[in-house]
Amino acid sequence: MSEPSTTAEARRRVTELVRRARICMLTTTGLDGRMVSRPMGLQEAEFDGDLWFFAYADSAKVRQIRVNPEVNVAFSDPGHHAWVSVSGTAQEGYDRAKAERLWHPMLTAWFPDGLDTPGITLIKVHAGAAEYWDSAGGAVVNLLGYAKAALTGTPPGPGENREVSY
Repeated sequence: MSEPSTTAEARRRVTELVRRARICMLTTTGLDGRMVSRPMGLQEAEFDGDLWFFAYADSAKVRQIRVNPEVNVAFSDPGHHAWVSVSGTAQEGYDRAKAERLWHPMLTAWFPDGLDTPGITLIKVHAGAAEYWDSAGGAVVNLLGYAKAALTGTPPGPGENREVSY
């Protein structure tokens, strides 16, 4: 896989990796100053730089975002040897039309009354920057690279790594 030559191509690559991973860890800053991460399911990555999630308005993560909107969203797709870290600013708010576009029936596991679940809200994370690591080739290629590194004493190549601003 060749490294993207433009910012637009790198942003498209971030979007592809994020959409493929879907599950992420959303990190906020707790009211006591410590970092807190929890798994979230991505609903949409528009990648004009926005990530969308459903949550409860009275949840700790939403309270933390209201106090300090700076967040990080980390995606891991170890099956494809790809990782993405997105730092940005989060905001909470409910937009029924947007929620209808984002809704998926599997969400009823967390929101049993669907979009009419009391306290349901949306979190939008607007990316400020992203960094990704994407290792070309499959597991066998990567294992061979690790074996070679162990034998030669030189670290394996990291694959593609790129920082992107939004």
